[in-house]
Amino acid sequence: MGLLKSISISIFVFSLASLFFHYTRAATFVIRNNCPFTVWAAAVPGGGMQLNNGQTWTINPGAGTKGARIWARTGCNFDGSGSGRGHCQTGDCNGLLRCQAYGVPPNTLAEYALNQFNNLDFFDISLVDGFNVPMDFSPTGGCARGIRCTADINGQCPKELKAPGGCNNPCTVFKTDQYCCNSGNCGPTNYSKFFKVRCPDAYSYPKDDQTSTFTCPGGTNYRVVFCP
Repeated sequence: MGLLKSISISIFVFSLASLFFHYTRAATFVIRNNCPFTVWAAAVPGGGMQLNNGQTWTINPGAGTKGARIWARTGCNFDGSGSGRGHCQTGDCNGLLRCQAYGVPPNTLAEYALNQFNNLDFFDISLVDGFNVPMDFSPTGGCARGIRCTADINGQCPKELKAPGGCNNPCTVFKTDQYCCNSGNCGPTNYSKFFKVRCPDAYSYPKDDQTSTFTCPGGTNYRVVFCP
């Protein structure tokens, strides 16, 4: 009976381990630069990397990761030291090559939270920090719905929101509750509608949840493409 008991316990432990792995498997994100210029990809968590046209970078955030962002930095200049110090025109993260904090607007954001309610991943493209490069954020299996924001927002940007290398969201410029939703009670504005008309699947202001948040089963892998 000892051997049978040992086998039963082993099977039980293996089953639990398999179940745990199924529900907590980390996702893989492949980040690709299709822009005709160099970008410095950034991710929190993940760090950062220079990507020339056609190059990719893969990150593997852990299961349960939330509040995560991926974005492109443009107009960067980093020194050759091991510290990787420098500055970017858009998306700069405290002058670091390998980001440890969110970037400075304007920057187009891919945002996600993994293995949340009902073991679902939640993901979106956000223009709440403005826009610097077009983006595609899509699952690569297990879920068909992806998101794109490819309009010429920089070229059509209202003059009040124009910034070097990008187009600011009005909150960054005006810093009022109407645009920043600090009180939690705000709605669309003429400025947010400018973004929404051009990228209807993307967040145009902080409370733009209904048409801008997408889900996939936990364990799905994703791609983020700059200039798709």
